[in-house]
Amino acid sequence: MQKKKILLAYNETNPELYVYKSDLQKSNLNFLPYFEIENSTPMEEFDIMAKVIENAGFDVISLNLNDNFQILLDTLEREKPDAVFNCIEIFYGKAPLEMNLAGLFELLEVPYTGAPSLALANCQNKSLTKKILRENGIPTPLFEIAYTPEHPIALDCYPLIVKPIAEDASAGIENASVVHSPEQLRSRVEYVHDEFKQPALVEQFIAGRELNVSVLGGTNPRVLPISEIDFSKMPDHLEKIVSYQAKWDSLHEAYHRTIPICPAILPDEVRLHVEEIALQVYHIMELRDYCRVDIRVNSDFEPFVLEANPNPDLSEGAGFMRSAEAAGYTYQSMIKHIIDLALARKTTGSFTN
Repeated sequence: MQKKKILLAYNETNPELYVYKSDLQKSNLNFLPYFEIENSTPMEEFDIMAKVIENAGFDVISLNLNDNFQILLDTLEREKPDAVFNCIEIFYGKAPLEMNLAGLFELLEVPYTGAPSLALANCQNKSLTKKILRENGIPTPLFEIAYTPEHPIALDCYPLIVKPIAEDASAGIENASVVHSPEQLRSRVEYVHDEFKQPALVEQFIAGRELNVSVLGGTNPRVLPISEIDFSKMPDHLEKIVSYQAKWDSLHEAYHRTIPICPAILPDEVRLHVEEIALQVYHIMELRDYCRVDIRVNSDFEPFVLEANPNPDLSEGAGFMRSAEAAGYTYQSMIKHIIDLALARKTTGSFTN
């Protein structure tokens, strides 16, 4: 039997900017690291994924678009892949254009992994997501949108947290994002407008436990073991949040003080309630294949949905794969499972849902 051909598509425009953490940088740390200092780059992660896809029994073509739309069209025409493993998160430096590439695959009737274009569009806009979820009875923190730097905010339940309205991977979420006064709020809203050129989401800050709830799709979507971000080692000068630095900067103290626990230790009734909410979010936002729902649980065990994340990071050790491993999947078996979900759509002719 001829092997299925998979196009692994991603968009890294400046791969030369990724550098290894030097021994000098490591020795200058003023804290005791909990994890190893990360030396791998996204390019290496994609190389690993390509090898895993090959080992799973597929022919694989690895393609960095490098913001070149034509190279994608040419590759699709020349290679005629059976499915695309869609790892494109940003195009022309703009996160909202992620949906357009998925829309292209739909127009060309090429099966692809992950969420459909409409779900990507809806989830990209954090305020729209919250409005949709609240309309469907899903609890989320109170929020307002600052459409201009001077936009008046009526929320008076400090602390608040300020985020760009349409960014991925915690971009724009830093220690200073948690504000404790009107002065700090104005400053941070101005920062978001100046730095990201978009409205700011001003949200009630929910103190409590943060849960990453991964959902595996298919004909019978299910919740994988819940992962918790343990903030108990976070020093007083850092807010108890998963900031951009906590996710991506292995030389930052926050990276070493946000420690995952999987499976999370929760009372059964809380776990079941959180799982039910995550599945509801998956269906309401019309997600597909795999996703991660970030939820905060306050001291009274009340859950609040922070975000719905279609196509979350699939690197080994990242949140979704951590839960997949706890469920008994290997990295390779999960990657193959996601590809098989996409290939099944070629059989049914359903490319948008």
